[in-house]
Amino acid sequence: MNPNTVYPRRNDRNTVYLKAVVRDPGITVGDYTMYHDVARDPRQFERNNVLYRYPVNRDRLVIGKFCSIASGVRFLFTAAHHALGSLSTYPFPIFFEEWGLRGEDVTAAWDRRGDLVIGNDVWIGYEAVLFSGVTVGDGAIIGARAVVTKDVPPYAVVGGVPARILRYRFPDDVIAALLRLRWWDWPEARIRAHLADLQAGRLQDLTACE
Repeated sequence: MNPNTVYPRRNDRNTVYLKAVVRDPGITVGDYTMYHDVARDPRQFERNNVLYRYPVNRDRLVIGKFCSIASGVRFLFTAAHHALGSLSTYPFPIFFEEWGLRGEDVTAAWDRRGDLVIGNDVWIGYEAVLFSGVTVGDGAIIGARAVVTKDVPPYAVVGGVPARILRYRFPDDVIAALLRLRWWDWPEARIRAHLADLQAGRLQDLTACE
């Protein structure tokens, strides 16, 4: 097991561990989070999937451990949100030289939404779109082509445009136990020893070793 491996599957060049291919210091990815792309080189995740994130805005993308990100998912940042307080949606400040504006006011073109934070063990479906300022809780599922504009609670399943909660994956007591266990932070050997319990849903066997 090596979370720094680029291609974790033999003869599969469509799937990568994101941590191994991300170079932008404004993007943080946890161990074993995977990205699969059916159409493009998945190593180009930063260029193709993280959009409108300009250094001047200082917004970050934070992705936790053991996440599964499907092909075509997009993360849209501050510069995708034109300033709604203006009477025009045209981003005049970014063309400051054309209009005689101050270059240091370029960020006035956008409404700052903040960082985009994805928890651990999150599954993001095909071509979903997530906006900056959103936090997705641990264990959540984002449906294919969902547009996520608001926070998603832990272990919620969301879908639609805009995304809404469809259901929760487990009852409240199970969710609370999983959030307490935080199995994704366990040592690798411990995770391997309990893989069968994780996959079979044997929560009692996981909690027994707390």
